[in-house]
Amino acid sequence: MSKILEMIEKRNKAWEGAKAFLESKRDKDGLISEEDAKVYDEMEKKVHNFSLEIERLQKMEEIDKELSKPMSDAIVSRPMKVEDKPEKKGRARDEYKESMLTALRTNFKKVSDILQEGVDADGGFLVPEEYDSRLIKTLEEENIMRGLATKITTSGQHKINVAMSDPAAAWIEEGGALNFGDSKFAQVLLDAHKLHVAVKVTEELLYDNAFKLEDHILGAFGKALANAEEDAFLNGDGNGKPTGIFNKKDGGTFLKEITAIKTDDLIDLVHSLKRPYRKKAAFIMNDKTIAQVRKLKDNNGAYIWQPSYQEDEPDRILGYPVKTSAFAPENAIAFGDFSYYNIGDRGARSFKELTELFAGNGMIGFVAKERVDGKLVLKEAVQILPVKATA
Repeated sequence: MSKILEMIEKRNKAWEGAKAFLESKRDKDGLISEEDAKVYDEMEKKVHNFSLEIERLQKMEEIDKELSKPMSDAIVSRPMKVEDKPEKKGRARDEYKESMLTALRTNFKKVSDILQEGVDADGGFLVPEEYDSRLIKTLEEENIMRGLATKITTSGQHKINVAMSDPAAAWIEEGGALNFGDSKFAQVLLDAHKLHVAVKVTEELLYDNAFKLEDHILGAFGKALANAEEDAFLNGDGNGKPTGIFNKKDGGTFLKEITAIKTDDLIDLVHSLKRPYRKKAAFIMNDKTIAQVRKLKDNNGAYIWQPSYQEDEPDRILGYPVKTSAFAPENAIAFGDFSYYNIGDRGARSFKELTELFAGNGMIGFVAKERVDGKLVLKEAVQILPVKATA
């Protein structure tokens, strides 16, 4: 049994033990003492720690697989004619990537003419395509919305046509006149909001060839951009940033506010979403909200929270996947088909050196820039259950 599967099994046993403990300590009114509540909270915390450790082990396994790939394979079959690979061009060339790394390590004192192919409007250099794809991969891994939404690459303002009404069919008598209905459309515009992130690197690390500068910068930029994006995709107001799904005006459809989360409220939330959208629906909520939901039961006394028993499988509530975000509000739960949230990436990401900002203190600054927008194109595809904040 792998270490990951072992940890999953331990987590599930710990969760079952926590539930059994909670049931054994309830009095005739269904309540537990303050002392027992503290014990249960510790048991639940242990379950959460198991989940964190499982995620950590999964990431370690991915790194081990990547590092274990052989640099080259021995020839064990008869040589055969290999077709020439298409020549890489522009930012996809190895020369462009090597020139970018040289420029970074020399604090942009050695800038090859090759990099002039990728100069953006603000004087920065467009990142090599390989870097860009790795950065996007980081964004998708760190940003739950990029894994759920529909991603579009745009070169300008992108218009999305949305059908607001469809013609209705009607029964007519033989020879009767036809009635023509009108299809009405609306447009959702994806613009390009500018997002910056800056990092500092010491001069010693910059010039140290043993230091994996490329991985450090891409990782730092990727996580920072992913966090800023996820916050905007969930909570943004559309002013200089994307419009989030929890935005009351242009986000999902808000239901009637409740005072406390009950099982029936979540069932009502699921069925407030039209059936076609439920096929690919998921929950998005804050981790503190999940702590409340995990204690809820259905009419048969079974917990509605369904922990995952397989690697890479999400936990579920009422049969639907649950996504957790630290940026999701604590007083609202989103449920819907988030593929109707469109993310528009405008052009390529770029690097730029900050020459003067940290001069004299032994630090070098770099800034990454991207242009992105995001909007929910159909309000009815996502339902929002607001929960009244408690004092």
